[in-house]
Amino acid sequence: MAPTKRPAPGLPTRKQILDFIQNSPVPAGKREIAREFGLKGQEKIQLKALLKDMAEEGLIDGKRTAFHKMGGLPKVTVLRVIDIEEGEAIAVPDTWQPEDATPPPRIRLVEKGRGSALKKGDRVLSRTEETGTGWRAFPMKKLALRSEQLLGVVEIDGGGKPWLAPVDKRIRNSSPISDLGGAEPGELVLAEPVGRSARASVKVTEVLGEPLAPKAFSLIAIHKHGIPNLFTEETLEEAQRVAKMPLSADKREDLRHLPIVAIDPSDARDHDDAIWAEPDGEGGFNALIAIADVSFYVRPGGDIDREARRRGNSVYFPDRVVPMLPEVLSADVCSLRSGEDRAAMACHLRIDGEGRVKAWRFTRAIVRIHEVIAYEDAQARIDEGKAEPFLQDLWSCWKALAHARHQRDPLELELPERRVKLDEKGRITEIAIRERLDAHRVVEDFMIAANVAAAKALEAKVAPVVYRVHETPSREKLVALKDYLATFGKKLAMGQVITPGLFNRMIKDIADESEKALIMEAVLRSQTQAYYGPRNEGHFGLALGSYAHFTSPIRRYADLLVHRALVDAYHLEQPRPQGDIPATSGLSDRDREDLGKVSEAISQAERRAMEAERETIDRYVAAWLSSRVGEVFDTRITGVQKFGFFATIIGLGGDGLVPVSTLGDERFGYDEKAQVLSGEQSGTSYAVGQILRLRLAEANPLTGALKFELEQGGGRIEPRGRPMALKKRGNHLAGKRGRPANIRHQGRKKK
Repeated sequence: MAPTKRPAPGLPTRKQILDFIQNSPVPAGKREIAREFGLKGQEKIQLKALLKDMAEEGLIDGKRTAFHKMGGLPKVTVLRVIDIEEGEAIAVPDTWQPEDATPPPRIRLVEKGRGSALKKGDRVLSRTEETGTGWRAFPMKKLALRSEQLLGVVEIDGGGKPWLAPVDKRIRNSSPISDLGGAEPGELVLAEPVGRSARASVKVTEVLGEPLAPKAFSLIAIHKHGIPNLFTEETLEEAQRVAKMPLSADKREDLRHLPIVAIDPSDARDHDDAIWAEPDGEGGFNALIAIADVSFYVRPGGDIDREARRRGNSVYFPDRVVPMLPEVLSADVCSLRSGEDRAAMACHLRIDGEGRVKAWRFTRAIVRIHEVIAYEDAQARIDEGKAEPFLQDLWSCWKALAHARHQRDPLELELPERRVKLDEKGRITEIAIRERLDAHRVVEDFMIAANVAAAKALEAKVAPVVYRVHETPSREKLVALKDYLATFGKKLAMGQVITPGLFNRMIKDIADESEKALIMEAVLRSQTQAYYGPRNEGHFGLALGSYAHFTSPIRRYADLLVHRALVDAYHLEQPRPQGDIPATSGLSDRDREDLGKVSEAISQAERRAMEAERETIDRYVAAWLSSRVGEVFDTRITGVQKFGFFATIIGLGGDGLVPVSTLGDERFGYDEKAQVLSGEQSGTSYAVGQILRLRLAEANPLTGALKFELEQGGGRIEPRGRPMALKKRGNHLAGKRGRPANIRHQGRKKK
């Protein structure tokens, strides 16, 4: 490097200039620097030369109007949010160029209140500051988005003009496309607005392929909700290294002699848990719940941990799983496979004859699963009297646990689960409500017992706990429920203690099935949403005072945190591994001090996953029904609004709207408290829970939206928006059922 020039008399030093640039409350350009140091005339010319020298020496970077310290940031600048971590927005400079010598700094945005009001992609004018632990910034103003990505399908209208049809059923209007970006009609694409007006056109930025091809529906959900679905090379490399860590049988409790079994869905992609029980000779049972010891492999501070923390949980779609952990761990090394030695966290329980857990202890163990059994197969063995002794003992122990559950009287609501079956080509073969078996209840009650034991074991050591919290219904929701029940002549006394059993008795005492469905829907709407948190607020639905998720660490980060807390509290640390693998498998310092941020983050990730999974099922259902438009189905009303009511097909699911405009010529009044639409002349009414036959009028696989109309009479439903005229192949998902009836196909040109 050439010798550094000395500043002329009167000029500031390099250090003075750097200090001013870094601390200036406004963007610091040549004019601001000259004003700050009182430079005039010839000194300004000398300043220009000095700034050029500093840039060549790598001390500063930027333009004439706004310099900043090389590798640093202006005091005030525009940032772009790239991620949300533990409820905090993480951003990078919006104008950082790829040719810059250094990678853009990751900046933590400090917002007011709990959780982030910003989302991925937002642009904010911010005041930045560098701390000992990195950059942070304070948002000043949220700016208009430059590149808000839209997901949709390319359509061509009658005049040959391209449009972007949204795949989100909440977005009603299509957008004109100014730049197809090589996309063809009928393809699923990502696009961004061109301009800021509401009527701005869009340009295609990425072509994703056929919207009705196998695996497209889950891809739509992944992109729409911003679900991380790709692991970095560093994460995958670390996973390969930790997967090779040896299991030391002499450092773990050896439970390989026990016939421990994993009872799971037939299509399970991983196996977190396995169970075993035997009579204790005193009328009770000794039970074991073996859970994959993920904390042994995934340690705080590593690449895998950072990615798992960001994802929060695995996301399950009919055609794929977006795992929390790399596949070598989630589907192999951590998964409790039959006949193979596996690391486990073992929860030992002593259960009395009444199903009460009298004692517990936790160990790190090595297990060899005796058998992985599908729910249906386990149930069949029991029902046919062909069950092996280890299954019979499990069922006997479960009956005791079920007795204790009955005494506890948790909330009992019928919540059917839809199951989509696909063939090897990804086409739908069946959609049905998953049957609820005793085998499901067996596993569920063993898991609940282990989760309670984990929470209480940590409480006994005054250790940090990530609780699974389900709070008592709010007074506001209870008042709404009280008003609704009054329309049936039923009372809900607000002064009494509200318990799950109160709701159970209310539902059980109703003989009429239609009315029972109405009340059950109302009770469900009154419930709060469960979440994760470090404060114990109890679990109302399960009627439990202390509850933590312990049994699924392969797919839930909350469970992994509970495992780490148990490692710390009960001194279960394993010998330090060799190489660059983090040493501790207990809690990190930041989690030990405050579990609030990560609890909020994984609660948000859970809600994101649930919405993505539900929307994907809706799209599969719409695809399945797309060739049955015009057929009449038995349905049940699930919601009533002044603009119409929603109904779901019994035994299949999939909510569809019946617009009030299609109910006939008379005027319909809406009773918000009773959730009822009533005809002013005929007195015909429609209420939540009511069973009626409806004709399917529209099924849109791209959005998952359904529309129904009355079987007899009423108005006809017209397709919403502009007519579709897509050039694409037929519906590949519905198998032989054909293509969606509400989409016109014109055939697609071959490239």
